[in-house]
Amino acid sequence: RMLEIIIPGLSWLLITMPLWLSFSHPAMVAYLIITFDVYWFYKSFTLAIHAIRSFLILQAHIKVDWLSQARTIPQFNNLYHAVIIPQYREPIHILRRTLENLAKQDFPSKRLIVVLASEDKDPHARETGTLLKHEFGKLFGHFLVTRHVLHQGEVAGKSSNMAWAAKRLVDALTDWNISVNHTTVTSCDADALLHPKYYSALSYQFLTDPDRAYHFYQGAILFYANIWRIPLPTRVLNTLGSIWNLALLSQQSRFINFSTYSLPLATAVKAGYWDVDVIPEDYHLFFKVYFALGEKVATRGIFLPVLVDAAESHTFIGTLVNQYEQSKRWAWGVSDIPYVIRGVILNGQIAIIDRLRRLLFLMEHHIFWPSNWFILTIGSAIPPILNPAFGRTVLGHNLSQISSGILTLSAVFLLVVVVIDLRIKPPRPKEFASWKLPFLYLQWLTLPIVSFFLAALPGLDAHTRLMLGKRLEYRVTEKV
Repeated sequence: RMLEIIIPGLSWLLITMPLWLSFSHPAMVAYLIITFDVYWFYKSFTLAIHAIRSFLILQAHIKVDWLSQARTIPQFNNLYHAVIIPQYREPIHILRRTLENLAKQDFPSKRLIVVLASEDKDPHARETGTLLKHEFGKLFGHFLVTRHVLHQGEVAGKSSNMAWAAKRLVDALTDWNISVNHTTVTSCDADALLHPKYYSALSYQFLTDPDRAYHFYQGAILFYANIWRIPLPTRVLNTLGSIWNLALLSQQSRFINFSTYSLPLATAVKAGYWDVDVIPEDYHLFFKVYFALGEKVATRGIFLPVLVDAAESHTFIGTLVNQYEQSKRWAWGVSDIPYVIRGVILNGQIAIIDRLRRLLFLMEHHIFWPSNWFILTIGSAIPPILNPAFGRTVLGHNLSQISSGILTLSAVFLLVVVVIDLRIKPPRPKEFASWKLPFLYLQWLTLPIVSFFLAALPGLDAHTRLMLGKRLEYRVTEKV
């Protein structure tokens, strides 16, 4: 509980630092802000470099015949892929779209196992499961419908549902005489559209990977399934998020699986499945496997697109609210940091350097999430205002100009994001009016405002809730 107060408290410390430190040590504040600006320049530069590299590899990998390559490996014919789709009150047309897309995989369909993981408290669960199994059951090797009953000590959400479904899957594999050791499992969001070559590419990468028992696998999560429908503010944020996700594929040392990902089913079993008392299941499972199996645990990129829906609603305001709530739920991943710190301290089997490295990456991501906007946008203006004497010094007088200059240089790397976005997202639909096209470029001018309301603020909301002990309940994002 103390860590749940201290960790998000660091974000508040960074945000308020220019306010309370400018009176006594304004020069220190100035140097800290300039240091952070330089750090942001470095992050922008590396994002651009890794995004370019990932884009070029992805373009090449889309053209590869992964199925032919995988067939040359002796163990290929014994390999099965299970897809768990956790859902709670998801619109049936969204689930249908996901299953129709899965049926387009070029991997042999008889060795694809679909698990529709529903919640018992969903009043439509039984009807939806029966209908979809009747429609799609014959298209796959097996089609299993599970209904998760919430037990004492469990938290409603994806993680507890995944744990229940995975255990039912293992039981079913025994009945079907399929080896757990020859099966991968994919945690697939209800709206995720895997590339048609995903399972062929996964098969090849999995079978040629000597350390596959320690690895997660993930494609490029792109919020492009409905990108042409959503309004400008959320389009900006989701475009940037998509390119960020693409760039992650080339950063193996920092890459942690999220959203839709695959791993050996035997690895999930060995680690004790997904935990039933947490909300952010992806990072949590990664570190659970890491502490169980050691420093070989890592996430490997599959350079193929996985299209998912950006947060959306039937109204403009509703879409903004849904985006805010989704960002807040993602930021709630900060609640995993105390769990990771505990593992870092208690696990003596893994090298301390590796434990600390991974912890620092996680803390960097979450602590800077709600605080970077405040430091970058208004941080340099505060010391001269609160301490007029400092404002008359050379450093105080030039602080805003120095900070602005560094951030202007950082903004140049946005051009890389714009170009890759134009090359990688789905073609413009006919219903998208051509007169709106210029706004695809002008939209980037709104980034400071959009990032405050839809990234920094929900992040701060999640952190503050954790500090105050107000647990976040799992909220399924509305689908249109």
